[in-house]
Amino acid sequence: MKLCIFALAVSAMFLISGCSGAEDSKVSNAPAAKTAPAATATPDEFAFARANYAKDCSSCHGEEGKGGLVKTTDGTKLKVPSLIEGHALKHDDDDYVEQIVKGGDGMPEFKSKLKGEEITALVRFIRHEFQGK
Repeated sequence: MKLCIFALAVSAMFLISGCSGAEDSKVSNAPAAKTAPAATATPDEFAFARANYAKDCSSCHGEEGKGGLVKTTDGTKLKVPSLIEGHALKHDDDDYVEQIVKGGDGMPEFKSKLKGEEITALVRFIRHEFQGK
């Protein structure tokens, strides 16, 4: 029993002595300066494809991929298909690649404008951004 009381007394002395020197320590009670939160943003894996879509596709298919009636530079009116619903959802990736490469039905071909990996990335972007796949 005496040993327990002794241990308790020693512990209390250490606790008290640690608190009494708080004025002399380098610890400040002032509020901490606010710093900007660390950047934890994940890079956009579709950034390059998003830029290609904006540059080459959005003028006809729209920023949201809805398509619709578009007047071309030569005055021709085209009914551009939606990329977000209906018929577009039934195509597989190879169909999209072929359409982008070869064009057709009023769509220009992009085989000389975009590399194979850019076209594949564009299809992945369309699937992700407009079709939730």
